[in-house]
Amino acid sequence: MSLIFDHIAELNAERPWGRVLDAGTGINSLRWLRTLPADDLTAVTGADLMVRRMRDALGPSPAHENILTGNWADPAFLAGKTFDTVVADYLIGAIEGFAPYFQEAMIARLRQLTAGRLYLVGLEPYVVEKPKTPAEDVVFRIGRMRDTFLLLSGQKPYREFPLAWIEERLAATGLVVVATRRFPIRYRARFVNAQLDMCVNRLHLVPEDLRAPLAAHVEAMRKEALALEARLDGLRCGFDYVIAAEPR
Repeated sequence: MSLIFDHIAELNAERPWGRVLDAGTGINSLRWLRTLPADDLTAVTGADLMVRRMRDALGPSPAHENILTGNWADPAFLAGKTFDTVVADYLIGAIEGFAPYFQEAMIARLRQLTAGRLYLVGLEPYVVEKPKTPAEDVVFRIGRMRDTFLLLSGQKPYREFPLAWIEERLAATGLVVVATRRFPIRYRARFVNAQLDMCVNRLHLVPEDLRAPLAAHVEAMRKEALALEARLDGLRCGFDYVIAAEPR
């Protein structure tokens, strides 16, 4: 993440940060934004639990910071407010868990909120296209397994959107893309374990007759993926992207 945040800082080097909105906040983005010379900082999350986690990890808010819990699908939430700088850090994919099918409308909301510049960070979907390499194949299968567990346990998986789709929707809402950059991903053992541990932690929520075979499948996938990650020095698959856009 530091490469992405450093890139955003470079893009913004000649501009004052002014009033900043972290439209889908988390520990990483808020930690970084606290280092910037912003006039004020508004950070939005969809869950009170995330507020507690951020405060546990980062400590109390500085005087110029305000953390809010809200749902962007509520038209009254921050209605009429605008910000000099808006950061949407993986928000488009994550919002599926709070407001399903709201991604297109969310981009329209971001346009309304942006008085100066929007920085949108996203992940190119990797559980859609047929994999072309062994590394892509194992990441693809891990992603599918994670989403299967989320669905079986009554939860919603993230719904990532391609860079091209995001750029089209930004243009349609009146935002002009001024910079785009891709960041190729090399997944490490930490990714493999985190994704598969997420599955293991939900075993008690799936139908009882599926628990044993699914548990065995997860551990077989873990063994295969970790061995391949070690042999290839990481699993190269897909990319993150950063888009900078301004009102037309």
